[in-house]
Amino acid sequence: MSFTTKLFGAAAVAAVASFAMTGAAKADVCDTPSAMGDMGSFAGEVITIAGSMQGRDEENLLATVSCFEKATGAVVKYSGSRDFAALIVADLQSNNAPNIAIFPQPGLAGDMAAEGYLSPLGDETASWISANYADGQSWVDLGTYKNADGSEAFYGFPFKQDLKSLVWYSPEQFEDNGYEIPTTMEELIALSDQMVADGNTPWCVGIESGNATGWTATDWMEDLMLRTASPEKYDQWVTNELPFNSPEVIAAMEVYGQFTRNDDYVAGGAAAVATTFFGDAPKGLFTSPVQCMMHRQASFIPAFFPNKGEEVASGEADFFYFPPYSSSNMNFVNSKGKVVLGAGTLYTITKDSPATRALIEYLKEPKAHEVWMSQGAFLTAHKGADLSAYASEAQRKQGEILINASTFRFDASDLMPGAIGAGAFWSEMTAYANGQDAQTTADNIQAAWDAIK
Repeated sequence: MSFTTKLFGAAAVAAVASFAMTGAAKADVCDTPSAMGDMGSFAGEVITIAGSMQGRDEENLLATVSCFEKATGAVVKYSGSRDFAALIVADLQSNNAPNIAIFPQPGLAGDMAAEGYLSPLGDETASWISANYADGQSWVDLGTYKNADGSEAFYGFPFKQDLKSLVWYSPEQFEDNGYEIPTTMEELIALSDQMVADGNTPWCVGIESGNATGWTATDWMEDLMLRTASPEKYDQWVTNELPFNSPEVIAAMEVYGQFTRNDDYVAGGAAAVATTFFGDAPKGLFTSPVQCMMHRQASFIPAFFPNKGEEVASGEADFFYFPPYSSSNMNFVNSKGKVVLGAGTLYTITKDSPATRALIEYLKEPKAHEVWMSQGAFLTAHKGADLSAYASEAQRKQGEILINASTFRFDASDLMPGAIGAGAFWSEMTAYANGQDAQTTADNIQAAWDAIK
């Protein structure tokens, strides 16, 4: 599921929106001429968009498309709802579709394409994504779905990405203890061991999230699958072509257990993982004395810091890339390059028109990305976007990680059927946190897969 769907309560969503706006918007976001020339004249034509974004994200979206409105005369109207997933299905089935639907869950977009509700974006757009996005083919694959007749077409334009492969820490604590940023998984494990030897606790981990308890554990698993197996194995795992109880999956789970089922490694001991609210877990970085030295979590997590993310701007907190294993590690020979886990949104055409097509074309422009970059809460894999447009240094660094990724993969639980990705995967990883062994955990999740086939 998408991050906002996973969050426990509206207060958490509001907190994310608050942190997301770190950095001031530029005075005139549409002052750069179109790099694509004339995008057409659509004076007075209305383009309707539906999605799950609300609050500040909605404002940023409208600011971004305002440049298109000024250039073409079109009028863009957006409707955002936390219930987007249910509403868009109802609207499509009742022939009341918007022109564009913004899907945070590729699986749902694929379902709608298979039922004939989406309009293909065309091979030219797919080729453009492949050439202009970091690991562009991964994004093309993400937005390519089967039609009712079994053929495939490209439907989902990726716009606005999220980054998950991050470890947060206190630079002051690292400096005081003489710790260096690890660049390989072996170094990260060795650093964790050194912290224990020094009398420090390496990690704060929490997976409690109300009805969504367990989702943070699935993110750990996804990051580790990308580091202990090949991207191809990851893709097979997502579709269950690689069964959940395969040796590759169990190996990743046991590495996850190496971090989270070790009382010396985790603040409060391993037993606290399942009962610690995920938003409270990183606060241990800032207590006196500190409860932990590191916290693995996505780019949104500063919203849950004690000062709502001001710690990043002040230098009290920073992050580094969650590293892969060394290419010389023969246990994980498939883990090579800078692999990155993330999520994002896909823009699809659900009611076609020339003006709607023109708006999709506009999303190819670096300016369309830079407008939102300058307002915060936006990362992009567009290689042509100017990194200096990011609203903060932290976001620029995250953008660099995304752009420099040799392999990008989307959150696996978002791609799996709901009964797995937002069901058995969550609940069984919670059972694993409570002491269930890896083999039983994997077998139980595979049994859930088998039940829906």
